[in-house]
Amino acid sequence: MGVPSDDASSEPVPGDPLSRALDDVLARFTEAVRQLARRFGLGSDDVDDLLQEVRIRLWRALRTPERIREVRALYVHRTVASAALDLIRRRRAHREHSLDAVAQANEAPELVAPVGADRDADRAEFDAVVARAIDGLMESRRAVVRLYLAGHTREEIADMLGWSEPKTRNLLYRGLGELREALARAGVVPGDAR
Repeated sequence: MGVPSDDASSEPVPGDPLSRALDDVLARFTEAVRQLARRFGLGSDDVDDLLQEVRIRLWRALRTPERIREVRALYVHRTVASAALDLIRRRRAHREHSLDAVAQANEAPELVAPVGADRDADRAEFDAVVARAIDGLMESRRAVVRLYLAGHTREEIADMLGWSEPKTRNLLYRGLGELREALARAGVVPGDAR
């Protein structure tokens, strides 16, 4: 997405045209955000955080009141899904979690962080490598892979994104392949964690 241009380099000021456009769009989609948050298992307390993150992402991506007012529902839906997944990922980074979802999604032996120094440091480094690898995927593949790794089926993902199941399957297959390659380049190899 990049950094906003100089004319939109600071957060919109309440009441200015950019801020009003963002407020209007978020008001139109607040209920959809709530529903999607529930689908991701987020609580009602998380909706405000999610709305703020979506506001920032729309502002950074669209930059002008005109483009923000013309944003399509599917674009907002994808932005919400991506922001929700990032929120979930950040929370998981603060607590220990298994890598079973990644291993299962890649249909490969369990992935393990490189052996070496302190296990906690290795785990944190590994989590960061996986996050960077996912962030490096094309946007459409990134969304499908994140939803899949969050435990959604291909059919659920297709429904959430408004795509056909074959398109979703193709993007998922290619996304997981790219993720495997990126992890291999980063030194993450199949192995046994036990």
